[in-house]
Amino acid sequence: MKVLHVVGARPNFPKLAPIFRAAAREGLDQCVVHTGQHYDDALSASFFRDLCIAPPDENLEVGSSSHAVQVARIMERFEPVLLRHAPDWVVVYGDVNSTPAAALVASKIGTRVAHVEAGLRSYDRRMPEEINRIVTDRLSDLLLAPSRDAVDVLKAEGEPAEEIVFVGNVMIDSLFFGLDAARRTGFRASLGLANGEAAIVTLHRPSNVDDPRRLGEIALALRAIAAERPVIFSVHPRTAARISESKISLGNVRILPPIGYLEMLDLVDGAGLVITDSGGLQEETTALGVPCLTVRENTERPITISEGTNRLVPDPEQLYAAAIAAQRPSVIRRPDGWDGRAADRIVSALQSQESPGFARPRTVGPS
Repeated sequence: MKVLHVVGARPNFPKLAPIFRAAAREGLDQCVVHTGQHYDDALSASFFRDLCIAPPDENLEVGSSSHAVQVARIMERFEPVLLRHAPDWVVVYGDVNSTPAAALVASKIGTRVAHVEAGLRSYDRRMPEEINRIVTDRLSDLLLAPSRDAVDVLKAEGEPAEEIVFVGNVMIDSLFFGLDAARRTGFRASLGLANGEAAIVTLHRPSNVDDPRRLGEIALALRAIAAERPVIFSVHPRTAARISESKISLGNVRILPPIGYLEMLDLVDGAGLVITDSGGLQEETTALGVPCLTVRENTERPITISEGTNRLVPDPEQLYAAAIAAQRPSVIRRPDGWDGRAADRIVSALQSQESPGFARPRTVGPS
């Protein structure tokens, strides 16, 4: 069996790494295609080093652009790569633009598609990621669900039960794999931060950073929080550009450029609080028992609220009060399947499907 993995941006890499290692243990032939949505070291190359996987076999180097242009470039450049490698499975990850673009190309050629993180829904189609999730799940032949509620979503949308497999959360595999190495970096200590002291911030979604008024309100809240405890803001390039364009002051908030996976994991592990709009950090903080404030109206990961440490804070004016009230739980509760063995279950699901070959005809009804 030959498996071709398609990744494109920082959130994909911790999902790829444990699956790649598990597949290697089983002797599967593998190829990694990096579409190049994220291409600088901190957002891309360092993750492959930190997670102990070889550099990608192919890099499409699509770079940054509008959604339409980026998806078109990926499709155009991915098709000849797929034809050349002729895998039995194309495995796509999460909800970045690479995910539906690769799934569409593979489906039209007739190569079967497996979607890691299938069934997540925010029910907010203003989010480009939500469109990507829905399109990818409709096209995929194997739906690898990270949580029980994601399985329920897929069934409710009419996906055949035999194509849905609950595997658990592969992000947590990477977290457990890298946690000791992250702690050994001493990165948090190098910043002079005590355990449980700092608030760690990441923000990148257009709904938060593209509106100067909203971004200014968030900055005001962060400055207020920074008067009470250290605030460390790892600033995504997109966010940095918007802050500069809007001439927004962050006061005593400490600014860091994008940092590597292990360094960020060390910060989050030792944080008193995380403020973010990232999906992955909602999961990691739940697994680590770190309070998380998600600056969004909704989340595609509701299990991090019902069973974890996550809280939605849609109004920036409520952010300061929520941060002051946040406390680490006395007991860490991890959802079913967040046990560090999701990758093994994913590889088993790929191997257990019927003989590799062309994708089965899709008969799913309207959602």
